Amino acid sequence: MNTSLLSARLAGWLAGSVALFLASVSDAQTVYAQTHHEVGQVDNAASPPKPNSFSDGKAEKAKPNLRVYKYNKDGVVSFSDRAPMSTRYEVVTYSCFACNPASKVDWYSIKLNTHAYTYPIDAAARKHAVDPALVRAVIHAESAFRESVISRKGAVGLMQLMPATARDMGVKDSLSPTQNIHGGVKYLAYLLKLYGGNVTLASAAYNAGPGAVKRHDGIPPYAETEAYVKRVRILHKRYQDALAEVDVAKASHQASNL
Repeated sequence: MNTSLLSARLAGWLAGSVALFLASVSDAQTVYAQTHHEVGQVDNAASPPKPNSFSDGKAEKAKPNLRVYKYNKDGVVSFSDRAPMSTRYEVVTYSCFACNPASKVDWYSIKLNTHAYTYPIDAAARKHAVDPALVRAVIHAESAFRESVISRKGAVGLMQLMPATARDMGVKDSLSPTQNIHGGVKYLAYLLKLYGGNVTLASAAYNAGPGAVKRHDGIPPYAETEAYVKRVRILHKRYQDALAEVDVAKASHQASNL
């Protein structure tokens, strides 16, 4: 990972309201930073290329954790994927927004985001024949619309693409919102085709990997995946209703201007 790129992309976002704890060089510890809400992947969808790494799920425990080290050097806050020598630092990791089974978020009332990234979401949804409400639900569940998030498993960006999945989907820069959304929707379209349009299984595979879904002949019995699938279902329905209201409001506004 390019340290300077990581620093530039993360510096602004990490300055926000994230819970961080200090760790020394001799006693480093992983800190699960939560957002203030928490107490706790084919150009043509009809004939998509099969990803080479689609069995690698974010919920599987075999994946090593990615660590981001924050430290202060000569008065300048820096970030790196390697622990600095002879200086105190913080070890920061991030979790999928909707994956914590102990989350206290009310998923039936949490504020939706119907306007952010409208063009790339609508463009990718049209291109790959995926419901834009589902795209928004997945983005909300994965990153809460935070484009610079890098999870402890190494998933990156709005739709939390694993590096191998990003490569399979032709994404060169997962921290680019447009590229990330197109790659994520492309992968989602593949999963929907794989499961005959079954959103529940596609959601489970997006989190745990198609390999896990195949092994368990359905939703894998991982607490994280079960929570994720349930919350994506709730968010999907809510975004469908909310986007329908937006469309009605737009039509009414256009009619009033005729």
